[in-house]
Amino acid sequence: MNIPPRLILASTSPRRRELLALLGLPFEVVASGFDEDSLSPQNLAPQEYVITLARGKAAEVAARVGQDALVIGADTTVVLDGQFLNKPADDADAARMLRALSGRTHQVYTGLCLIRGSEVQTDYAVTEVTFDTLTDSVLAAYVATGEPRDKAGAYGIQGKALSFIPGIHGDYFNVVGLPLFLLCRMLPTFGMGIY
Repeated sequence: MNIPPRLILASTSPRRRELLALLGLPFEVVASGFDEDSLSPQNLAPQEYVITLARGKAAEVAARVGQDALVIGADTTVVLDGQFLNKPADDADAARMLRALSGRTHQVYTGLCLIRGSEVQTDYAVTEVTFDTLTDSVLAAYVATGEPRDKAGAYGIQGKALSFIPGIHGDYFNVVGLPLFLLCRMLPTFGMGIY
């Protein structure tokens, strides 16, 4: 009988932790010490950027936890017209991003990396998200909630931003930060499934 590996999420994101818990698999959380600012998105395609960051996070944790663990790394970015909208620096930056997204459709990319010993698998998901046109008062009120501060693109689809997102095309969970459909397709490669 094969014993499933220890499953470790290389992220302290509460949203990723909540999403992974939906699969019903026991897992641990280990914060990655990988420096996300060490990689510039310049000259990289969005999928290359998020996969490279996800791999860096997973590899840093995998080097510390041992060969028997299966480590999941993930990174998410928002892309509008080829421009990367990562976490805002402050409320003014959040407002700038939201103004740019207003009335437009953008893409959310999340890279996944699974590492167990010397075995590494990477992939990514992309979801299109459409914003309604935001009035200045709605934009200011949303920024004042503080919700945009730690989120790529300065919004959380699972929070108050749901009021100005009329539609998406793709995996909703990807927009929250962990593409569960893709993850479920990758896990069996490492001898693990949700059933």
